[in-house]
Amino acid sequence: MNSNFYQPDTLIQSKPQNRELSRLKTRRQRWLTVHLWLGLTLGLLLSIYGITGSVLVFYAEIDEWLHPELLVVEQPANAAYRPLAEIFAAGKAAMPANARHSFATYPRNANAAFKLRYQVPVADGQTEQWLVAVNPYTASATGTQLLRRSADWLPATLINFLFELHYALLIPSDEVSAVVVGVSAALLIVSTLTGLIVWWPLTGHWRNALSFKAKAGKVRFNYDLHKTSGFYTALVMVPVLFSGIYMVLPHNVVPVLELFSPVTYRYWFQSTPPAPNAPAIGMDEAVAIALRQYPDGHPHWIYGASEPTKTYTVCQDGVDAPGSILQRRCTVIDRYTGKILDLDDPSLPTATAGEVFTHWQWPLHSGQAFGMTGRILVFITGLACPVLFATGVIRWLQKRRGGRRAAK
Repeated sequence: MNSNFYQPDTLIQSKPQNRELSRLKTRRQRWLTVHLWLGLTLGLLLSIYGITGSVLVFYAEIDEWLHPELLVVEQPANAAYRPLAEIFAAGKAAMPANARHSFATYPRNANAAFKLRYQVPVADGQTEQWLVAVNPYTASATGTQLLRRSADWLPATLINFLFELHYALLIPSDEVSAVVVGVSAALLIVSTLTGLIVWWPLTGHWRNALSFKAKAGKVRFNYDLHKTSGFYTALVMVPVLFSGIYMVLPHNVVPVLELFSPVTYRYWFQSTPPAPNAPAIGMDEAVAIALRQYPDGHPHWIYGASEPTKTYTVCQDGVDAPGSILQRRCTVIDRYTGKILDLDDPSLPTATAGEVFTHWQWPLHSGQAFGMTGRILVFITGLACPVLFATGVIRWLQKRRGGRRAAK
């Protein structure tokens, strides 16, 4: 049979296919423009968020390495921790009488110190933040460290500097920094998604889209590095960026989530003083209440009630519940009555989809949701951010030079 017999049908079918491909390419070009300008304008911020975030994934280990005399202790043979009340008393004794205990971090292993944070009022309405490290086996302070003066622009320690650069870009105003960081993170999510649209192989050449071209020149290598870095980190990048928005702009994110499912936010609960200057329970009592709720949990963070209407919040790790991947639970406690005001617990029958969603945000942002594997993935994704920015700028400059040569 003549092979040309099928040629007319082939031609008829190819024209609509070509028109469809042309339409998709035109649409992709529009998304490429959006991706380009978002990358050029926000790429430096993405690099800052990425580099600082990668370091902060391992901030506890780095801090101990930088300050071993303060944060590392020797575990005695067959020794147990001293009572928590004694540990807190040792921290208070190392600070001025007007210091307010605002935060505490349990030791992460047998050779780590208790870390207690205090706010200390100083002259002219200014405050200082101090860290007191306490040996949990002897209930004696190993030293103190100034973290920040409210009058200073820069924090006093490397880790605090990285934290404030990461979540506030060192902007003095909390309100302004939250908006800048939150909005930029939202636009970076758009940049990531448009990058995926631009990356998508319209002709179905998936192998080329997912790998480097062998024996290619510098121009092609830069292009391949940009597209593969973006694709392989996108699955981590988007949740990390969204969780960052949630943490800096909760008052804006939670109302949106409530359109779909009820959400409680533990920082919005307050204690009600029964009388002026009413006595409050101690932070050690708050921990005991949380441990009664989750006996197998290991306390990690303790938020102190530094203001009369504030609550205690005790966050524990290692709480095993059937059907729940996350093992972190936070208990919100009235500072006067010891009443439990809220349980941040996705395994409860009363937990809504919105509450489960918000519970995942910090573990996803830090990578701790999936142990060391999750932390390494977040670490690598953070390091990919400056690579994406640099290769994107190089790609843009290469195309500009190519366009100018073609015009000449």
